[in-house]
Formats: sequence, structure tokens, C-alpha cells
Amino acid sequence: MSEAERNERRRRAGERVATFVEDGMVVGLGTGRTADHATRALAARVAAGLRIVGVPTSHRTALLASSLGITVVSPEEHPRLDIAIDGADEVDPQLRLIKGLGGALLREKIVAAASGRFVVVVDDGKLVSRLGETAPVPVEVLPFGCTLAAECLRALGAAVVLREAAAGPFVTDNAHYLLDCRFGPLADPEQLESDLRSIPGVLGTGLFLGMTDAVIVGTAEGIEERSASPSLPAGATPR
Repeated sequence: MSEAERNERRRRAGERVATFVEDGMVVGLGTGRTADHATRALAARVAAGLRIVGVPTSHRTALLASSLGITVVSPEEHPRLDIAIDGADEVDPQLRLIKGLGGALLREKIVAAASGRFVVVVDDGKLVSRLGETAPVPVEVLPFGCTLAAECLRALGAAVVLREAAAGPFVTDNAHYLLDCRFGPLADPEQLESDLRSIPGVLGTGLFLGMTDAVIVGTAEGIEERSASPSLPAGATPR
């Protein structure tokens, strides 16, 4: 699949999920290329009269949303959101996710947890049978003690890489470091999440488990909608 084809699938998914947003909602705005398509589609609806406020998950998304005319607020102003829209790096059949290659995983998890509905937008290249098949698990850590955290992660079986930027370690919007951890396909993501969170200095992980209400998938044929609600008819709008 070419990058142009993948980007078209992302655009379709982003435009579809924007139709889930209703007038007066507080909306979590995700970070990443697919989430950007959703933000742009929402901005077009705002320009046409939709009234919403957005809670961005990164400085980058805040700048994009503001530049497009979406009113940006903080989670302190709106601790409860109606819906959060975000991308993912992997999605398994149980709608469990790996997120964080865009560097905003901790804020993304906070916004998702604060939302009445968490909807994920991806292209079909992000669908996997088991988490960890293609993506590392990002782990956000305090710079103080980063080396110890990396040693503990290696003891769990991970190949650990400190994420780098042009001038040194990549620094999140929260002034933390990211360790990208390759475990291979995960047999028990829930146990791994528990193990990761027990490591001193670990502040968040890219495992999003039991949080997703629906996934909107851009495919070559159009849009596929997957819901965590087994009773939801195929193609129906998620709750």
C-alpha cells in the first residue's frame, strides 16, 4: 500500500468519526496523522455552525485545532468529556490498542478515561491479530531513574530503546522520556500492563486496554466500524 493510499484511508476514517460529534459537545482531540484528519473534519463542521470545544492531547494538536477555528480548553476546565477521538498504532480483535508512537500517550490516556465514549480511527494497516506484532509498547518514564526503568523492562523480556530527537532524548509535553519496548506478540497484555505499572518511575504505558468503545477503519472499499457493544448492528453509530 502506498503512503497516498494509506492517507486516503485515514482521511475517510477521520471524516466518518467527525459525524459522531453533536452540537454542544466537549471533544477530546487526539494526536497523530489519522487524528489530524478527524480534527480537520470537525473544523469544517465548526465553520458550518457546529458548536463544540476541544480538549487536545498535545501542544501540537492544540495548535492545529486553534488554527482551524476550534475552541481549545483544558481538562481542568472540562474534567468530563462527551467523546474522545484518537488514532492508534495497533488494534487487536478485542479493540485493545497500542498507542504512543506520536509521543502523547499519557495525555491521550487521561483524555480517553475522562470521556463518555472513546472512538479510535485507523487505516486497516493498523489491525493486528495480537498486540505487539508490529509496534513497540511505548512507556513514559521520569528522566530521573530512566536507566533503572530500562533495566526493569529488559528483565521483563523487552528490547528497550530510548526514543531520540534531534538534540538528544525525545521529551514529551510532560517533560518525560519515552522508552520503546519490543516484546513481540503479547500473550497477556493485561498482565504486561500490570507488570509495567509496578516499575518505579513508569508514569504511563501505550497499552490501552478495555477503554475503546468503537474503532472506525478506513479500507480500500470504504469504512468499517467495529464496536465493543456486541449487540450493536453492523454499520450502526456507536453509543
